[in-house]
Amino acid sequence: MSGDVVVKAGGRIFAFLGSAPATSVGLKRGPTREVPDEWLLRYPDDASVMACIGRSGWNSPRVGGAIPGDELFEAIDACYDAVISKLPKKDRPSRS
Repeated sequence: MSGDVVVKAGGRIFAFLGSAPATSVGLKRGPTREVPDEWLLRYPDDASVMACIGRSGWNSPRVGGAIPGDELFEAIDACYDAVISKLPKKDRPSRS
């Protein structure tokens, strides 16, 4: 949607932040529904399947809900790492 904020690495989206004020973040939790469904089972009131792209492993966890912040940060890092790992080596950021 117009005005929605996305976060990219190497030109590829790894998180959807929506529009302000953001109450959830869209994250790809795996190539299939198996891993993303764990959040749906553990946090049924605070995680949902993203519309349109959810079948591809995307969830929308609620920020400030029952999902611990460190778990959200780990998921964001994992999404970033997954995108970076698929980039050609020449396009990957260097690790200092």
